[in-house]
Amino acid sequence: MAAAWKRALLVLLAWQVVSSLSSGDEDEVPEDWVLLHVVQGQIGAGNYSYLRLNHEGKIVLRMQSLRGDADLYVSDSTLHPSFDDYELQSVTCGQDVVAVPAHFQRPVGIGIYGHPSHHESEFEMKVYYDRRLEPSPFSEVATSEARDAAHRQARAPEDASQEEESVLWTIVISVLKLVLEILF
Repeated sequence: MAAAWKRALLVLLAWQVVSSLSSGDEDEVPEDWVLLHVVQGQIGAGNYSYLRLNHEGKIVLRMQSLRGDADLYVSDSTLHPSFDDYELQSVTCGQDVVAVPAHFQRPVGIGIYGHPSHHESEFEMKVYYDRRLEPSPFSEVATSEARDAAHRQARAPEDASQEEESVLWTIVISVLKLVLEILF
C-alpha cells in the first residue's frame, strides 16, 4: 500500500514538472538547471534501451521524440525499468519530462521504450542538474554542505566518463540489435 502511495506521489510530482514546462517554450530551461548530457538514439517498436544515471542531486530528464514515439521509465530499484516495473514515467506523444528526486538511490535505471505504434522511434534526451535546493529543516551548515557535495558530484569527471561509457555501450547494443533484426 505504501508503494502505491509513493508511486502516486512521484507521478504527481512528474506531472507538475511537465505542466510547468509545457506552458513555455520547449527550449527554455530555468537558470538553475545545468545541462549535463545530450543523448540521441533510435529504438525499435516494442524494444527498450537502457541508460544508467550516476549523478547525485535532483536531475531532470527531458526527452523529445523526433520521429515516432519513445516513452521514458525511471527506477531507483532496478536498472532495467519497464512499463511493468518503474517509479517514474512519462509516456506522452511529444516531449517526455521526468524529475528524478535527489533522494533516489544511485545508480538510477532509465528505460526508453519504443512504442509499437511506430516501426522505429528516434529521440533526443537532455539531462539537467537542478541546482535549486529544497527547503531543509536542518541548519544552514547542513544545507551548505549538501550544496557543496551536490556541486562536486555534478562536476565529477569520473561520473561523466562512466555515463559516456554507458551511453556508448547502449548505442553499440542498439546497433547490434538492429543488425540482428535485419538479418533474422
